Amino acid sequence: MTDAIQLLVGTRKGAWIYRSDAARETWRVQGPIFLGSIISHLVLDPRDRKTLLMAAATGHLGPTIFRSTDDGETWTEAAKPPAFPKSDDADARSVDHSFWLEPGHASEPGVWWVGTSPPGLFESRDGGARWESVAGFNDNPRYWDWCPPEAGTPDGSLLNQVVIDPRDAAHMYIATSSAGVFESCDRGRTWGPLNENVEASFLPDPYPEFGQDAHFIALAPTNPDRLWQQNHCGVYRLDRPGERWERIGKAMPVEVGDIGFTITPHPRCAETAWVFPMDGTDVWPRTSPGGKPAVYRTRDAGASWERQDAGFPTEQGWFTVKRQAFCADRADPLGLYLGTTGGELWMSGDEGGSWRQIAAHLPEIYSVTAAPL
Repeated sequence: MTDAIQLLVGTRKGAWIYRSDAARETWRVQGPIFLGSIISHLVLDPRDRKTLLMAAATGHLGPTIFRSTDDGETWTEAAKPPAFPKSDDADARSVDHSFWLEPGHASEPGVWWVGTSPPGLFESRDGGARWESVAGFNDNPRYWDWCPPEAGTPDGSLLNQVVIDPRDAAHMYIATSSAGVFESCDRGRTWGPLNENVEASFLPDPYPEFGQDAHFIALAPTNPDRLWQQNHCGVYRLDRPGERWERIGKAMPVEVGDIGFTITPHPRCAETAWVFPMDGTDVWPRTSPGGKPAVYRTRDAGASWERQDAGFPTEQGWFTVKRQAFCADRADPLGLYLGTTGGELWMSGDEGGSWRQIAAHLPEIYSVTAAPL
């Protein structure tokens, strides 16, 4: 037996919330919420376990943030959504969509951070009602070197992640699709690239100071000096105070490769993490390799990987998992959850040993986050 959890699911056509019983065996569903809107991220504030924030693109009404404090029954739009300062310059930016929502440090209740497309960093100090541009990144003299307008993903260039050191509110990392990983030690006032030994595609220098596509980064919860990264060019690990990333994905089977969008660390073991590989051949079909989906787990910090596919389709499983759509709870045994581009929600209640489908026929899933009930 374990505690009940809720899965907050963002899709291309709205949001859903799935709530489990105490054994994580049966699920009840709430939704759709904002049917028809693109929901990039839906997150519960772990500090009050009450406030939900949603990053939404609402068609002709544009991008915004919604807030709920009654389990998603009612929502209030941000009074001042994330927006770049107004400018008459030819290179003026406007937020296309907010992509990543990050609750602030435990010592800063009410603080939230958001990353946007085009790449931008914004902060709220009032629980998500009003958002201000973070000048240290958005107005940095090197911004256009880091975030050139021609660089980007199929959905646009992204500041796709904000990660805060749990020991120090001033120590932050961000991941971008155009310049890789950056670090700040002064709460976002200054930033520096953190990409040593990470490969970049389509650049003359294969290992530049910046220019990488960092798909996803995560701190090991029990050792915040360990960073995991799923990059456009493979799986990496960085142990601080070091500066040099190690490509640990090379230990994965060559016929599968180490290309994917996301990586999930174990909440109680700094040696363990999971990835969901996709076909990384030249055409990048964004499907499971060979149509045979599987999760891969390392339990020795990337020295070796084991395939975990029990319950997944053994053939004709042509889906993948996006950057924000793979997560873990903190139960024992650990629960893992992922959402697919085919609109399916899968779970494992035994740390990846076996998988079962708990929802199907949803729109394309963009994000899945797990939170206690």
